[in-house]
Amino acid sequence: MHRRQFVLGALGAGLTAGSAPAFAQAGPKECTRAAIPFGAAIRVDLLRDDQEYRRAVLGHCQLVVGEGGLKWFDLRPEADKFVFDQPDRLLAFADANGMRMRGHTLAWYAAMPKWTEAISTKKEAERVLYEHIDTVVGRYKGRIPSWDVVNEAVSEDPTAETPMRKSIWQDLIGTQHVELAFRRTAAVDPKAQLVLNDFGFENPTDRCRAKRAAFLRLVRNLKDRGVPLHAIGLQGHLPGEQEIDKDGISRLVAELHGMGLSILVTELDVIDDKLPRDRAIRDEIVASRARAFLQAIGDVCRPEAVVTWGITDQFTWVPIWFRRKDGDPNRPLPLDANYRPKPLMRAIQEFTRAKA
Repeated sequence: MHRRQFVLGALGAGLTAGSAPAFAQAGPKECTRAAIPFGAAIRVDLLRDDQEYRRAVLGHCQLVVGEGGLKWFDLRPEADKFVFDQPDRLLAFADANGMRMRGHTLAWYAAMPKWTEAISTKKEAERVLYEHIDTVVGRYKGRIPSWDVVNEAVSEDPTAETPMRKSIWQDLIGTQHVELAFRRTAAVDPKAQLVLNDFGFENPTDRCRAKRAAFLRLVRNLKDRGVPLHAIGLQGHLPGEQEIDKDGISRLVAELHGMGLSILVTELDVIDDKLPRDRAIRDEIVASRARAFLQAIGDVCRPEAVVTWGITDQFTWVPIWFRRKDGDPNRPLPLDANYRPKPLMRAIQEFTRAKA
């Protein structure tokens, strides 16, 4: 009750802010009978090569996003060459199976091809970024309804002097690169939902509190300048050993939603490298973290989507950076390595269906 009271108070009249393109069937102020769409980040080749993987996606997902494919490293191996094979195949799969596809991502600090290291001036950086957005968004205009326009722009350890993450765009253009990317994307596809996507907000730590504050300052500045920002993507790569700061998340979402912004959960998983070896205990902790995170958001508003970064433990990025010291496989996702639903899937389903 305490959290719901301050959430409703924080929203105030801000909910009457201007309308924006909606990714889900309803916008942030509406209720529908449909459950919140669930989706996952997809490895496109597995849809063709692994029938169990394909069945899992078809059985559980209403929307998809490419785990790769639309990142610069995959899409643009050379300055004058675009390779659309992966996103084209994923979009064809989505269209054939009544799903929607999200676009991820147009501007990011990582996964940049080698040739971009030669870009050395602000003018050249702007030209290349505009060319990229014109080509990519133009190709999928009217077909990809929601884009992560800028991904992870705020530093993981922001300070008042350096709130933004280092990147080719930040180094050469400055913070203005965020505004430029959103305005250009809106010009190419005025009907698309434009999303600012980021992570690291969810724990009761000074680091997360600083990240939330820096992120809010960026968003307020963009809104004050009339930038066509429609929604916020809260990634939710949740450290399993840490409690969720439910009040902190709810306050953040209340501030964002009060500015007329929709909310999407875009990359949910729970990093379990420091959790107990016992899989039953571990799975329940993983589910409890996700449940608390989702509920903290749901106490404020109905998110337009819940998307996990992968669907099965067999294929996950987590052990690349967070491999368990005991050698046991990581279990961060809704389905285990044999495609069986885990407590995390039940937690997600309970949340998405409860918000119908």
